[in-house]
Amino acid sequence: MTPLAIFIAVWAGVFGLAIGSFLNVVAYRVPAGIPLTRESRCPGCDAPIAWWRNVPVVGWLALRGRCADCRMPISIRYPFIELTTGVLFAAVAVGLALTGTAATPRFWGVLAILEVFAALSVVLTLIDLDVKRLPNAIVLPGWAAVVVLMLVTTLVSGAGPSTGSGTQALSSGAAGLDWWPLLRALIGGAALFLLYDIVRWISPRGMGGGDVKLAGLVGTVLGWFGWGALVVGAFAAFALGGVFGIALIIAGRAKRSSGIPFGPWMLAGAWVGILVGERVGEWYAGFLG
Repeated sequence: MTPLAIFIAVWAGVFGLAIGSFLNVVAYRVPAGIPLTRESRCPGCDAPIAWWRNVPVVGWLALRGRCADCRMPISIRYPFIELTTGVLFAAVAVGLALTGTAATPRFWGVLAILEVFAALSVVLTLIDLDVKRLPNAIVLPGWAAVVVLMLVTTLVSGAGPSTGSGTQALSSGAAGLDWWPLLRALIGGAALFLLYDIVRWISPRGMGGGDVKLAGLVGTVLGWFGWGALVVGAFAAFALGGVFGIALIIAGRAKRSSGIPFGPWMLAGAWVGILVGERVGEWYAGFLG
């Protein structure tokens, strides 16, 4: 990588740590109906938490994992989520820097799209695991933000990723505006939304409304990167979720009638589609001749 790419990756990681701290707040407060603007307080003694004690990871370490006033334990989940988000943000930046020229308009556009989707992946996974629902207050604005970023990326760079190489397509763009990636993203979002809505209609107990809306967001992101990414990402969600469900049943920790949050597997499948979907699609097309 070039020094510029390394610099971008480092700052993406630092920014991810800060975003991870905010995602911890969102994951706790949105399902509970607590305003995000309320100052941070200890849930045990209700004492205000000083700003420096909220510094990602460092604040938790300085407090030794306990409230400074009542000594109530602070879950290790908080620094873990901060670190995870930081690593994820840095990994996205590194991946893009390795597949194209950093600091071009298209690079920044695709980076913004993926970092927003990474943040949504983290917070929606946390909430779905905690309360088994996907709040409209996060899914719908997140979906809108992704579409706006795609539109801006198209306008400032002339094109989105080509259908042939997914995240590798970051070389200098074609002359004029190429609206096809954005159109493909909208088609992908509508297609996956419709697919999940049909599944929900067939099996209402197995699929929630939040899953259907998240499918629209996931389909939009995958469609932007190509048809291969869309197909592989959609299939991977059901494959990963199915394997996990079977493993729980075999281990005796769930029954066939047990409800298992599917949002995390939709998001995990989406990242599989983003990372390898186009390569798998090209391989399959070549295999068919």
